[in-house]
Amino acid sequence: MVALVFILGFILLIYFFTYRIKNGYAPILRPIRAFEVLKGLTGRAIESGRTLHLSLGVGGIADETTADSLAGLAVLNYLAEQASVTGVSPTVSMANPMVMLYAQNTLQVAHANDPESAKEASRQIRWIAPQPIAYAAGVMNMLAIDEPEANVMVGSFGDEYLLMGEVAARREVAHIGGSSNPNTLPFIYASAEETLLGEEIYAAEAYLRKRSSHIASLLAQDTMRWLIALIILGNIIIVSIRN
Repeated sequence: MVALVFILGFILLIYFFTYRIKNGYAPILRPIRAFEVLKGLTGRAIESGRTLHLSLGVGGIADETTADSLAGLAVLNYLAEQASVTGVSPTVSMANPMVMLYAQNTLQVAHANDPESAKEASRQIRWIAPQPIAYAAGVMNMLAIDEPEANVMVGSFGDEYLLMGEVAARREVAHIGGSSNPNTLPFIYASAEETLLGEEIYAAEAYLRKRSSHIASLLAQDTMRWLIALIILGNIIIVSIRN
């Protein structure tokens, strides 16, 4: 019952903040430099005449890595919308075939008004290998041969991240990395120019696309955190007084 109350409260908060934002409320979000840099990568690719590489990681869909994979797909959604306007589609790699299908659908939706452009964009999606090390080897080869303007890696990663991140750093490729896996965060911090650490990757839709419902979700999460903290503090005070 307690869990149900919190879930219902969270849903109500999302609707409440969505209503307020649509009626003119403009919340101030904590600045995250990685998202600001990511917004300019397509322009840099156009100026340099080179491509962008987006890695969606080794995670899948419908397992414990789903949230990280969806965070990477949110970044792809933003880049795909830019590609539909500029014609510069990112090269997208992944280790899970189910994520590949989602990535293909994302690009097709973004290029819905131009079937030929959608077909060309879909050719940039590359399923490499299901094994993390084999996938890392494939990405390292892509970074070495294609020489992209930027390398964005957002998703579920393990120790293999360092192999890919090291190649990007050695070749001085603009590198943005993000994951929620605490074992991977030191590798991201050491190799990436800009980082999305932990839950920051889940805020991609709110920061990149500025949709009211996504921003409302962030506000609802912060409100629930404060509420839980106050409940814990209140219980500590009550127990201390009784004792």
